[in-house]
Amino acid sequence: MPVENNAARIGKSVVICGEVKGSEDLIVDGRIEGTINLADSRLTIGPNASVAADLAARDVLILGHVQGNVVASGRVELRAGCSVEGDIRALRLAIEDNAVFRGKVDLTQGVAKGSDGAVVTHSGAK
Repeated sequence: MPVENNAARIGKSVVICGEVKGSEDLIVDGRIEGTINLADSRLTIGPNASVAADLAARDVLILGHVQGNVVASGRVELRAGCSVEGDIRALRLAIEDNAVFRGKVDLTQGVAKGSDGAVVTHSGAK
């Protein structure tokens, strides 16, 4: 999952508390507390980022630190040196050596987009 140069970027000195929503690819190198929702886009958490938020996007690439749940309608990739504390729900997951992950993983077809474009999850009957 290559990082594209035409993505929006949140720099490492930026701090956001609240909800981040959008319809374009986003690279985060700063600090975000709250939620990030990019239903049809790629989210990259850069190596300098510190995120305490629930993440929802088409594809999620994590190189920095994340505390929160991750929901992707496509792929989640945890790169070497990253740290994730929270649950992951996606169709595909890749974890490199030296990535730190604490949480549960649900790799099911149950991730879909709602009528408003938001990524939603469906729980199957047990």
